[in-house]
Amino acid sequence: MAKIDLNKISHSYNPNKPNPVYALNPFSMTWENGQRYAILGPSGCGKTTMLNIVSGLVRPSSGKILFDDQDVTDLKTENRNIAQVFQFPVIYNTMTVFENLAFPLKCRDFPQDKINERVNSVSETLNLKSFLNSPARKLTADQKQLISLGRGLVREDVAAVLMDEPLTVIDPDLKFRLRRNLKEINEQYKTTLVYVTHDQNEAMTFADNIIVMSEGEVVQTGSPKELFERPKTTFVGYFIGSPAMNLFETEAVSETEVKIGSTKITTSTNLSKIKTKQIKLGIRSEFIDIADKVGDNVVSAKIKKVEDFGNFKLLTASVQDLIIKSKIDREKPVSTDEVNLYIPPEKCCIYADDKLV
Repeated sequence: MAKIDLNKISHSYNPNKPNPVYALNPFSMTWENGQRYAILGPSGCGKTTMLNIVSGLVRPSSGKILFDDQDVTDLKTENRNIAQVFQFPVIYNTMTVFENLAFPLKCRDFPQDKINERVNSVSETLNLKSFLNSPARKLTADQKQLISLGRGLVREDVAAVLMDEPLTVIDPDLKFRLRRNLKEINEQYKTTLVYVTHDQNEAMTFADNIIVMSEGEVVQTGSPKELFERPKTTFVGYFIGSPAMNLFETEAVSETEVKIGSTKITTSTNLSKIKTKQIKLGIRSEFIDIADKVGDNVVSAKIKKVEDFGNFKLLTASVQDLIIKSKIDREKPVSTDEVNLYIPPEKCCIYADDKLV
């Protein structure tokens, strides 16, 4: 395991052209030893490029990569002691499951008793123990991906395990268990795990720290709680959460107040220093509740739709031409016409030019 520093990294696939397009804009960050990280963003945002730079498959156009303060920027992949798991399974069809899992250890001349110990441990974790003597080619697609994942986990000495959407071909019911198993492996062996995904649910349930990317830019890093409650940009507010964060174009009417429709909403943000007129109020649907009566920070809205999701109801309402969504207790009665919605000041996020104030 290693602490990994990415120091002023950027990358373009056409750096010699007059106006190169950058897949990764300059950024710096540190991945601490033994932590779980998720790189999250839509397709084409630079997630895989970042991962391939760390693994050595791609050399950055500028910047340095350090493993435990040692510069590895020019080292080849095989010299970085990295395990990488790809989106689609890469296995040796002519080998058994055991031989596939043991292969990284055999290549490094591990003693047979150690190989047996590690293969048995990992195969039990991934529910592959009953298939150890089976030819790998006869397994299903999700089982083959488990083998690929197991080859990354079987080595205890790796600097990090890098996973590029490793659960794409795996049955949804199995994904939850595997994410839990990966967390257990991380906690047991203190292996640094880096997980690339476009699925916010995978990122939020797996990682200690999430790196959110958009168009080659690292737009926010933080814990799942930080990204959910205080998105630094409207993009993160929209991308994280289901439904997405409520975002309303608004205006400041005092040092702490904005408006939704004709209703003044008190926030916990000092608005006096905002220079732009491009202001938005962001509020998660989870933080909006039904109020018994009109009062401070209560918006009167017309109900458009109520959806029952079993463990909660999703209320969609309109305030003039604005749409507001609220997650409410499914046992709470809802009228069919109008509703009063309470917006807590401390949960309001104010954005100027799409950035959190």
